[in-house]
Amino acid sequence: MVGWANHRNEREIHRETDASASAVAYRETVFRRLNPYQLSLDVALAVLFGLVALWAELGYGWGSAVEPLASTATCVLMAGALAMRRLSPALALGLAWFGAIVQMSFGRPPMVADIAIFAVLYATAAYGSRTVFWAGLASSLLGAVVITGYLFLIPELAGGGLSRSTLPLAVVVLVAAAFALGLSWTLGALVRTAVRARENRRAQQLAEAEAVAEQERVRIARDMHDVVAHSLAVVIAQADGARYAAASDPAATTAALGTISTTARSALADVRLLLTQLRHSQGDGPQPTLADLEELYAQVRAAGAELRVDVDPAPSGEPPAAAQLAVYRILQEALTNALRHGDGGPVDVRLAWHPSRVDLEVRNGVTGSVPGTPGHGLIGMRERAQLAGGRLDAVAEGDRFVVSASLPIGGVA
Repeated sequence: MVGWANHRNEREIHRETDASASAVAYRETVFRRLNPYQLSLDVALAVLFGLVALWAELGYGWGSAVEPLASTATCVLMAGALAMRRLSPALALGLAWFGAIVQMSFGRPPMVADIAIFAVLYATAAYGSRTVFWAGLASSLLGAVVITGYLFLIPELAGGGLSRSTLPLAVVVLVAAAFALGLSWTLGALVRTAVRARENRRAQQLAEAEAVAEQERVRIARDMHDVVAHSLAVVIAQADGARYAAASDPAATTAALGTISTTARSALADVRLLLTQLRHSQGDGPQPTLADLEELYAQVRAAGAELRVDVDPAPSGEPPAAAQLAVYRILQEALTNALRHGDGGPVDVRLAWHPSRVDLEVRNGVTGSVPGTPGHGLIGMRERAQLAGGRLDAVAEGDRFVVSASLPIGGVA
């Protein structure tokens, strides 16, 4: 049953999934979609970081003539990369590399501004496209090599350059740099995996909600068809009989009108119940059972059909409600088809309640040829049998049309 609460949950899942899908789509482009609060926060943090890094460099720098220019350029580029890390991971990675090149071109040692590189590598793994994702990993490995080579190949920085005595220290620096940079990228990759797992879970919830809603719509449509088709068939048969008997037997007309009124009221109550199930979240309403079969037989006989019912063996106990409902609805549709398409001859119904299954069969004569394409009624009967874990066949045998089904008692679909 699809109620207001289920519809609300479905709409919420739709909104969350659409937002996630938009985020994924923007990850595959240069710029991602950020709300104004996120963008303002990133810019403010980058400006603050740049000012602190520049103050640290100018306050504790080398004192050379190019020091202010080198420090300012490096800090501006690294702060820009920090500001762009979520908006455009690819652009942030490019700015970080350019800032590192500027820093090395001036022969500057490691700076406070270099801390931004860790945030950029994290962003490439967490928010970047597939290309940027792997570019971030390559940058973490290549960056470790570049840092080690830069520190130990410049004598002023390494205190004598790379030699046999400084080689162990260079290896340690290489491993430490690779670990630090790689750890930043790995944390971003873990966040990326968690986000995608959450998106997949939401998509799965949406698919399950849609499947449940579709099953409920099909079930209610099937019930609606069974109720309306059977009731209209009885009403039409009674109306035709009353029209033919009006001149010779007024009492038959009165009886037919009474049957029409009773059948229409019963159908109207069933339709209202089904419509209530569509509008509200509540349990299933009362469903027909074997006790209602006699009323069904009476309606068919009142419609003018010669109905012969054989129940052998009878049920030994109370069959499961699902089996009772399936038997009732299949018989209802089969008898409706017999009224609509039959030749007016006898209709034979046979029920056999075995310990583990129930077999039913409906035979009636037909006028003309049987249509090759099954209608909604036959499709609905087969669906009911399948949902009950059984099978149903509807075939023409000479001038007779036979509907036979076998349903397990207590079977699971």
